[in-house]
Amino acid sequence: MADHTGTDQTENSQALLRELAAAHGVGTVFQGWDGAERKVSDATLKSVLGALGINTDTDDGLRRAIHDVELAPWRRILPPVVVVREGQEFRVEVHVPQGRAVRVSVTSEDGLHHDVLQKDDWEEPRLIDGIPTIRATFAIPDYLPLGWHTLHADVEGTAAECALVVTPEILKTSTDLVQNRSWGLLAQLYSVRSSRSWGIGDFSDLTDLAAISGEDGAGFILVNPLHAAEPRTPIEDSPYLPTTRRFFNPLYIRVEEIPEYAYLEPGSRAHVEKYAAQLYPANQASDLLDRNSSYGAKLAALELIFDVERSASRSRQFKKFRADQGSGLADFALWCALAERLHPSAPEWHAEAASPSTPYSNEQRELLADRVEFHSWLQWICDQQLESAQHAAKQSGMALGVIHDLAVGVKTDGADAWMLADVLAHGVTVGAPPDMFNQQGQDWSQPPWHPARLAEAGYAPYRDMLRTILRHAGGVRVDHILGLFRLWWIPQGSGPEQGAYVYYDHEALIGILALEAQRADAVVIGEDLGVFEPWVRGYLSERGIFGTSILWFEQDADGPLGPDRYRQQCLTSVNTHDLPPTAGYLAGEHVTLRESLGLLRRPVEEEREEAAAEQEAVLALLREQGVLQDAPDSQDLKDPQEPALPQHEIQRIVEALYAFTVLTPSSLLGIALVDAVGETRTQNQPGTHEQYPNWCIPLAGPDGPVLIDDLEENLRYRSLVDVVRNRLLKRA
Repeated sequence: MADHTGTDQTENSQALLRELAAAHGVGTVFQGWDGAERKVSDATLKSVLGALGINTDTDDGLRRAIHDVELAPWRRILPPVVVVREGQEFRVEVHVPQGRAVRVSVTSEDGLHHDVLQKDDWEEPRLIDGIPTIRATFAIPDYLPLGWHTLHADVEGTAAECALVVTPEILKTSTDLVQNRSWGLLAQLYSVRSSRSWGIGDFSDLTDLAAISGEDGAGFILVNPLHAAEPRTPIEDSPYLPTTRRFFNPLYIRVEEIPEYAYLEPGSRAHVEKYAAQLYPANQASDLLDRNSSYGAKLAALELIFDVERSASRSRQFKKFRADQGSGLADFALWCALAERLHPSAPEWHAEAASPSTPYSNEQRELLADRVEFHSWLQWICDQQLESAQHAAKQSGMALGVIHDLAVGVKTDGADAWMLADVLAHGVTVGAPPDMFNQQGQDWSQPPWHPARLAEAGYAPYRDMLRTILRHAGGVRVDHILGLFRLWWIPQGSGPEQGAYVYYDHEALIGILALEAQRADAVVIGEDLGVFEPWVRGYLSERGIFGTSILWFEQDADGPLGPDRYRQQCLTSVNTHDLPPTAGYLAGEHVTLRESLGLLRRPVEEEREEAAAEQEAVLALLREQGVLQDAPDSQDLKDPQEPALPQHEIQRIVEALYAFTVLTPSSLLGIALVDAVGETRTQNQPGTHEQYPNWCIPLAGPDGPVLIDDLEENLRYRSLVDVVRNRLLKRA
């Protein structure tokens, strides 16, 4: 008779492991992009649980960990945080030793106190770590205002408290857009230059672009993430891989717009003018952008301006800014000062400089006070120039103005990873499983929020980040908003396909996002593309969070969706930065590029045939809807060896595609600036790093670079804007 003892033990271990994973919100299976269900390996589950701080070494360890999950709520009086919706009664469980009385109350933001009444009788006591413990339910009042309050529990002299966050049922700024459709530009700011730029688009260019498009009738301008990169060269090219998501990139400062620039002494002013003159020629080039040259020159100029004595009012403004931003800015500026001296791989980061609160860090905070002040000052200048850009956008007639972009995460060796180490998970990075666009999966090299530790912190780091981004914004686009529901965790040393989904408290994260946006009078747009669970879009819509629709991706089994099937609460566009500009997409550049980079897992001929069929189906829909006549046959679009389409034909198709978006009910329509000027080069190829110059393509058209100075007279821009604007007016 066969001995099944070993097999049974293995199966029992696997069952325990999967039970533990599920208890901690770790998915044990996932659905691939092809619809097939896949099982997460035991090795991946152990690594992910390890990153959550869970011991999985033995079966006894697994059982203890499962037991600990069950007892965790009983071991504390109050939950780590309570997030509720306005106008809804919420019941919170309170755990206290048997025989001890408890009083529960709320202190609201305005300092008022509210008693919380017990809703249910005490349950039967349970022995927790040798102590008889009882549980009762208390009802949070439904009349509490929106905001950040404090929940208290007083157990006969033993006090406990936690954050109580009351969030909007639905984001009211979104409901205001139902009857007010508008279009706006989608732009990569670094690529949008003027004759006065220092080789890279900046905040003043944003101001001008907002003013120009606003006068043309635009309601908003959506830009790439403006998060801070490294404090000195070399700096990261990707705006989606910042060192922090809370603060901004001084690369975008327009040096000459700083008030103190006017008071530079002649020698210093000559140096600044020389730096600028050396970079002006780069604005006229179509070659790859050189952030390091621009940033190096700007830092040298900014150092000179920083030394100019500020007026009394300016000094007070700077002092107030530092006080308002508090320890977050102070710690970020300290990190910048340290990072100027320590290499990212320096051992000090893992020893004496491991956090902002070590004795060494506190000592350096004093020794480097001048550098801390300089980096704080840079953030003040960023804040002021962003305020000017938003003011100009609103003055031009924009209803929303500047919409910022929130990246998914940060670099593993950046400022946030240093400042927020306690609420980030270690030993894993965030990415995406294989999908049809990148069939090898993606590793974004970013540490994820640790769900439990973020909750223990009352979601304050998340809140503070949102407040800074929304400070001078009409809205925020949340890249991969599905990450507020679940994130694909990849154990270090593993490939992207060897990950697992970790689930988050989306009710808390989305609720807080809505709260901070409503307080800032801003809208929220979620980038909800890719693989997601069907109920997610409905949930986001119920909370007033806009979705994202890209024309090429809006399909079902029967082909491309008709305009009536698009969402109203949505930003709809033809293009996204992860695709080639539409002129390039029509030419099959997305297939050609992925083939050249080795990203395909099937013959290129099959990819081209499928791409051509998809495009022809969309063009057929355009003809059916009456926005395109006499479209070229798909044969002209699928083979790179065929003669290229004439520019006027490409422009005609691009305009028809955008005219189609006007037929949808979507409240927000985005015009990609690259499409408006006829660019063909891809800004970003997902899943690549060194293989392709992502985020380094300057704005250009068939005739060369396009500067903001010339945008109003650009015939392609003018024609496309007129098509969208006039069609919207007719449908109003």
